[in-house]
Amino acid sequence: MRTGTHALSLLSVPLNVHVVTALTDQQLALIDLRRAVGSPPETTMRGHMRELTRLDVLERRRQSEFPGNVDYDLGAAGRDLIGVLEVLQGWLANAPDGPLQPGSVAARSAMKALIEGWSSTIVRALAAKPLSLTELNQLISSLNYPSLERRLGAMRLTGLIEPCPSGGRGTPYTATRWLRGAIAPLAAATRWERKHMPQEAAPVGRLDIEAALLLSVPVLRASPELGGVCRLAVEVRSGSEHRLAGVLAQVKEGRVTACTSRLQGEVDAWVSGSASAWLRAVIEGEPDQLETGGESMLAGGMVDSLHAGLFGAWQRY
Repeated sequence: MRTGTHALSLLSVPLNVHVVTALTDQQLALIDLRRAVGSPPETTMRGHMRELTRLDVLERRRQSEFPGNVDYDLGAAGRDLIGVLEVLQGWLANAPDGPLQPGSVAARSAMKALIEGWSSTIVRALAAKPLSLTELNQLISSLNYPSLERRLGAMRLTGLIEPCPSGGRGTPYTATRWLRGAIAPLAAATRWERKHMPQEAAPVGRLDIEAALLLSVPVLRASPELGGVCRLAVEVRSGSEHRLAGVLAQVKEGRVTACTSRLQGEVDAWVSGSASAWLRAVIEGEPDQLETGGESMLAGGMVDSLHAGLFGAWQRY
């Protein structure tokens, strides 16, 4: 699994969504909770409850007046997972064919397509430029052609990618605006994993950072007076070394006119920091842990625009 996909996989399961939603403002005995989520088979219910309890999403509270009986409540991880769910709900509401509800079959299909596209690096490849199935097959060696075709088909069916005009052979596919917005739930899910399951969470790697910034930065809308080249870089651990991964963004009148993952070259401003510092800045709008240089208005404006573009509507998490 890649970063963010464990938490999103939890929320792609309708029963998990119904359980945490039912417990948002109350604690319930298992029989009442099972009734509240649609009375699934008892073995299915217990299996999901066991895993959610292991992750501290749920807590068991023993009823003192009835020895042997327990109530279920949200644990610390569960309360934070509600925040991730709210961000996810905001993203699903913008689905190309109309709003999707978390816990629905359609939402599960879209999330599965996103998770598989992110994990297989299809999203990273398409974040850089439109590519055909044949071109993707040449770039991604970890998947055979039928598996790649299936994943690409699922992403197109759910509105994450779309075909674009081409004068050559093959149909190139490009990321939709909706896929670009998926960086919000992925970022929230990544932060949740780093906080609540640090031993199991996948590290934030170079490909994750490049994919996230190549998708989200080109559609930023900053103040019209901003212009120049800005380097946005995240510190990545590679063995015992720390390296930088990110993008160079060319900005003109507040709009990004070019964006590349090559970090070399002259810049007018730069922003750098750890993955945790970037998550804090983008999710909460608090960039105090990031380092900046050069033209401060350009550097600060890019970070502010990332927060506003991805999380302006969701301040809780």
